[in-house]
Amino acid sequence: MEHGASVASLVIVILAAFITPILLHRLKINFIPVVVAEILIGLIIGKSGFDIVHEDMWLETLSTLGFIFLMFLSGLEIDFTAFSSAKKRVKLPSGKLEPNSFAVSSIVFLGIFLVSLGLSYLFVWADFIDNAFLMTLIISTISLGVVVPTLKEAHLMKTGIGQIILLIAVIADLATMILLAVFVSLNDTGGGNTWLLLVLFGVGVLLYFLGRRFKNLNFLEAMSTGTVQIGTRAVFALIIFLVALSETVGAENILGAFLAGVLVSLLAPNQEMIHKLDSFGYGFLIPIFFVMVGVDLDVWTLFGDPKLLMLIPLLLVALLLSKLLPIYILKRWYDIKTVIASGFLLTSTLSLVIAAATIGERMDVITAEMSGTLILVAVITSIFTPVVFKKLFPMEAAEEKKLKVSFIGANQMTMPIYNELKSSLYEPALYHKKQEKAEKQIADSLFDIIEVDEFNIENFDGTEAFESDIVVISTGDEETNATLSIAFKEKGVDRVICRMESPDMEETLREHDIELFSTILSSKALLRALIESPSVVNILTNQETALYEIRLKNEQFEGMMLRRFPFTGDVIFVRIFRGKDSIVPHGDTELHVNDRLIVTGSKEYVDELKRELEFCEWC
Repeated sequence: MEHGASVASLVIVILAAFITPILLHRLKINFIPVVVAEILIGLIIGKSGFDIVHEDMWLETLSTLGFIFLMFLSGLEIDFTAFSSAKKRVKLPSGKLEPNSFAVSSIVFLGIFLVSLGLSYLFVWADFIDNAFLMTLIISTISLGVVVPTLKEAHLMKTGIGQIILLIAVIADLATMILLAVFVSLNDTGGGNTWLLLVLFGVGVLLYFLGRRFKNLNFLEAMSTGTVQIGTRAVFALIIFLVALSETVGAENILGAFLAGVLVSLLAPNQEMIHKLDSFGYGFLIPIFFVMVGVDLDVWTLFGDPKLLMLIPLLLVALLLSKLLPIYILKRWYDIKTVIASGFLLTSTLSLVIAAATIGERMDVITAEMSGTLILVAVITSIFTPVVFKKLFPMEAAEEKKLKVSFIGANQMTMPIYNELKSSLYEPALYHKKQEKAEKQIADSLFDIIEVDEFNIENFDGTEAFESDIVVISTGDEETNATLSIAFKEKGVDRVICRMESPDMEETLREHDIELFSTILSSKALLRALIESPSVVNILTNQETALYEIRLKNEQFEGMMLRRFPFTGDVIFVRIFRGKDSIVPHGDTELHVNDRLIVTGSKEYVDELKRELEFCEWC
């Protein structure tokens, strides 16, 4: 009988996890994160609702694995390139230069921690909680799982303010996780294990250097496909090893999982590997954990205690104050709406609060009711703070936005494209070495060439080349092309396209995420296409019938059917690429954010469509 009940509960939880995102999509409830919706579904089927799920060994094991994998992905989510200050600081609309992202983010987090500490002592004084340090960690934590998707949806990840928000969340995630481990060691009944945390971090450093040494070996790359998947096996071995080591030294298992994620992030895995890990975690284990969080939460007990009921709004106010007061320092550079919106987004908190509440309850530092209250408040913040952020964050007119494209090297290839790109969508710039007087008069009559003394990175310091969205490097010297490409990439330019005829440097440049083009390869591809598909070549080369790719970023069109698409210009949708899927569009085809739309039509209308689709209202 128990076995039957066990299987029934597991089936209900799995079905709940499966149905939740479908319901959100069909009901068009886009403002609630899926993980929050899973907790809410758990509330309905658990103790607070119909009480049809009862925890057993299967659910407890899968839920624990889900939490461990969630902490691993939290560590993996940290992009350490955000700590780089190599990117040139741009001038803001206020006329001031952008602040140093790392410096200002560190100051803001320090302020968050100090304000949280002061507020925690107020909660201790009011007899809501006994441990001020645990409450400080709970108030100061920030959810990367909410901040990162919200910034991506608003297309702010690469902006100055987006980088500051992201860095504050990253620093908070790292600091609170480490301090939570210290808290566990100090308050553990065994005692005296705090120094053993150094052993855990020491092993992590050793594994990092071993990973760097061996990750690019040829035989390992050969074993990364098919049924072997050595990279995935290595990741899971790392997680289990560090989780076991973490428990051995007296820390929580989630610290080992988080450290494993940090190590994998530092080793810069390929995107396919990250996609596999995300798919496994968010497709199976993590939803079970979040549903079980809701199942175990008894909100009626919380509402039955006036003291806990009073704590909910007070804690919400504390979470807001702890972020809004320190982040006010950004008022020196940004307008008040931007600052307040950023403060609201940083108030979102979820996974680490659940971790702290669970650990505090297990160690008898807080009661089960208090743990439930803290989790409920975390769920509330994750629902309303992204919505407030999107409402408050100042909108900019899309027509004012242009993609800056810088061409390094004026020649027969770059100059015609420079002229063709001049439009309300692109802002091209052409850089070349100083010319002879006769050459200069001819060039100046046709092109606005910006002259530099030599093609080296130092000569571009006084120009706006580093502020470009795309840099195309096509000088007559391949070594110069390669050197400049790497230098521009290190300066923080998002896309660098390099002309490289020789295959010798290709692998090195691709490792730096540099895009390559070659006249030899282009000519071969064109000749083959002329032989096999002459009509297709005509489409690609004819200005009036050319194919264009547009990436859908404007959330206004999310879920819209093509038959209801309001654009009436001379444009035809030819293909839609969604992830790895290729879709033939028809009237009932729904558009989704990040779709790559292949269209054909007159360039004037295509540019207008690009402005409409590629720039969202919060970009």
